[in-house]
Amino acid sequence: MEDFNKLYTEVKTKIDGLLANVMKGRQPASLYEPADYIMDSPGKRLRPVLVMFSAKAAGGSFENVTNAALAVEMLHNFTLVHDDIMDNSDTRRGNPTLHIKYDLSTAILTGDVLLAAAYEYLQKDLKGNARAVEFFTRGLIEVCEGQSLDKDFEVRESVSLAEYVEMIGKKTAALSKMCCAVGAILGGGNDEEVEALADYGWLVGLAFQIQDDLLDITADTKTLGKPVGGDILEGKKTFLFLTALEKSSGEEREALERLVANKGATPAEIPYYRDIFDRLGVLDDARYEVERLTLQALDRLKVLKLEEDRELFTTLANALLNRTK
Repeated sequence: MEDFNKLYTEVKTKIDGLLANVMKGRQPASLYEPADYIMDSPGKRLRPVLVMFSAKAAGGSFENVTNAALAVEMLHNFTLVHDDIMDNSDTRRGNPTLHIKYDLSTAILTGDVLLAAAYEYLQKDLKGNARAVEFFTRGLIEVCEGQSLDKDFEVRESVSLAEYVEMIGKKTAALSKMCCAVGAILGGGNDEEVEALADYGWLVGLAFQIQDDLLDITADTKTLGKPVGGDILEGKKTFLFLTALEKSSGEEREALERLVANKGATPAEIPYYRDIFDRLGVLDDARYEVERLTLQALDRLKVLKLEEDRELFTTLANALLNRTK
């Protein structure tokens, strides 16, 4: 674990330093200063780490994919900028969102230039490898599809658990899958290694989102960095809610249906809905699903040649499994 933490910190520090400068000095300032504001914001940098770790596991080096790692973080931030606009969010990572700090038009244009810059940086590491571009573009398309489904779910009265898993598969897991695949391809991996690491990214991404749903109701407010129970306040159709709806009857089902009909709850009602989740066992269901997906992801690591690489990805998956925010 100590070696993993050291390597993760080393990679994250390198990425942070590069991201802090990718937009500096470009003109016009009215476009690139907002872009710099976004790229210099703090973050886990999980996605560029996945690119670099995958390249290493496929036999390459971090240097092979540094620009590609920057590209996926730009792509990720593009999605966040537009996500914040659609959700009308005021803050992101403790700072004002772009459309709040500047204005809506600036935020839209900044998101656009981040996407263009992502392709600009990706091509620096391609060396004619069209397959990496295919994965990168497919990941982007699926994220957009997932976001569209998420917006659709807000106004639909009924959403199945299977539909929810499809949505997070596109909105969240497709991006981590793409990161692992692009890293493995540019690192020189064979088809089996690329497929295995792509599957790992996909499964870890699904687990990550369900863990997010779980933390929203179980985490400590100070640790989480935002009020606990936000999904209940907004009446979101999460893994927890949809599992509870499938298992409920009588008064509990009526209460859950009321949550959707009212498009959310009051802060005072959060403990009431938390109790429903507890009684129905959906918190344990979510924990089980996160563990199941994580174990499936770890099983895909068998094809990696080096034990140290298998250990690296195992430690990463377990760190995500046990995170508190």
